[in-house]
Amino acid sequence: MAAKKDTLLNMFVALFVICVVSGGVLGLVYNATKDPIAAAEKAKKTEAIKNVLPEFKELKDINVKSAMEDVELPFHLAYDANGNFIGAAVETFTNKGFSGNISLMVGILADGTVNNISVLQHAETPGLGSKMSEPSFKDQFNNKHADSFNFNVKKDGGDVDAITAATISSRAFCDAVNRAISTFENNKGGF
Repeated sequence: MAAKKDTLLNMFVALFVICVVSGGVLGLVYNATKDPIAAAEKAKKTEAIKNVLPEFKELKDINVKSAMEDVELPFHLAYDANGNFIGAAVETFTNKGFSGNISLMVGILADGTVNNISVLQHAETPGLGSKMSEPSFKDQFNNKHADSFNFNVKKDGGDVDAITAATISSRAFCDAVNRAISTFENNKGGF
């Protein structure tokens, strides 16, 4: 009976030591990688802002309450050398993707025209929904204004050609773009 208790105690001690060492190693790896990961994410956002807006001299970051729900969207307001408002790069999102969250950076010019869109993050199906990042899909939004273009897929009465076999992803992309545009239009006078 004493041998069983010793074996049980030894297994408990060994398991405890393994857990402590594993937790310590995970903590060290997290601390070593969190700053480089944050820097890479910041660089990706900065590049996306440059891709969706025309050349600008000054950038101001603000948070604006979404027109569609009670969350705030990051707006990166761009100004030229004379202080004139050029447009905004709006970090927008949707949770309606086939595989969940989709994050976009939508460049909207001062007059409300979509300049360009960059996909920041998605987990859509490779070869189907992932085609949202390709120019053949996302560029159909460029140089369009809500007054003359319906930012919904054609199946829903809009003007957007959906990705073949990926209507859910296409609708989600449109949802994120509509969130950015409606929030911009609701706050346009405040820029």
